[in-house]
Amino acid sequence: MIFHAVPAAEWTADAERPCTPVSLAAEGFVHCSADEPTALADARFRDVPDPLVLVIDEARLGAGVRREGPGGQFPHVYGPVERSAVEAVPAVHRDADGHPRRLTPWDRPPAAGPGGTLG
Repeated sequence: MIFHAVPAAEWTADAERPCTPVSLAAEGFVHCSADEPTALADARFRDVPDPLVLVIDEARLGAGVRREGPGGQFPHVYGPVERSAVEAVPAVHRDADGHPRRLTPWDRPPAAGPGGTLG
């Protein structure tokens, strides 16, 4: 499993399409982490309201994955993240000072339409 931190608004924006983070267009890959502690330490999401972490089964991705950094700590996905490859979507729980501490179950917000739920 690999992990990708994403703002909740980005994940729920279009439940029918793969997740295509800004870094995919800007840098050509999706930044991921090899484990939960590394994902929680991702500085890019410290100020993002309601961040989520996608727990991704890399074997189910259509795009290639390259592991970079010491010990392959930073996997990069070279394409969109298909929703079918996402095993879980927990929320980042922060302490009183706003530091990310652990992942917790995410309560999905209701969909804009009547009776449905998002993503």
